[in-house]
Amino acid sequence: MAIDWPALRIAAAQMTERAHAPYSRLHVGAAGVTNDGRVVTGCNVENASYGLTLCAECGLVSALHATGGGTLAAVAVVSGDGQRLLPCGRCRQLLMEAVHRCRPRPARGQR
Repeated sequence: MAIDWPALRIAAAQMTERAHAPYSRLHVGAAGVTNDGRVVTGCNVENASYGLTLCAECGLVSALHATGGGTLAAVAVVSGDGQRLLPCGRCRQLLMEAVHRCRPRPARGQR
């Protein structure tokens, strides 16, 4: 599958307009394309407690599952001014599991 990176970045940029970022004022949008060609998107939603803030990538992974699941083939994350952003560590883990369909290993003694 060929990835249309400019279109994916445009979809991510459009999501920045829906972001809720009253504290940092950093509006972030994410867009991903699945192996079956669907585009899923997300935006950041800040919370005063900071730790409960939802990153755009979290919204993207939630949208992936809400729209039937699947596997991500590519992801773009951008700020409100269109600059490319790198996901934080928590979001990298979420995205890696959505890309590779990783499953947590059971604890020792469990099946």
